[in-house]
Amino acid sequence: MLQLNAGTKYYLYQQPVDMRKGSYGLCGVVNNEMRHNILLRDVFVFLNKKRSTIRLLQWDGDGFSLYEKKLAKGTFERKHEGDNGVVLLTHYQLQCILQGIILESIRFKRRYCR
Repeated sequence: MLQLNAGTKYYLYQQPVDMRKGSYGLCGVVNNEMRHNILLRDVFVFLNKKRSTIRLLQWDGDGFSLYEKKLAKGTFERKHEGDNGVVLLTHYQLQCILQGIILESIRFKRRYCR
């Protein structure tokens, strides 16, 4: 089961992905284009060209979990940063993207950070 928590790394792939790909096709994108190991239990996030569909892929120990959300109206936000077409997201940023919150509009108060 997918749980968004601070202990997991979330990688957003910047290029649009053909959503006809299943878990093994997306594993190929992770290994060949993102240059990451899919078996580390990180979550990999993919968007289609229209940004109306998002897929999250994760190895959960004994198989792949593939989660999909397709919007009836509107688009998902794509964060534009990072090297090699990959952006590292926090669990909070991913939750905001899934809920339709614009990341640039969020302001945080100053807190202690180690």
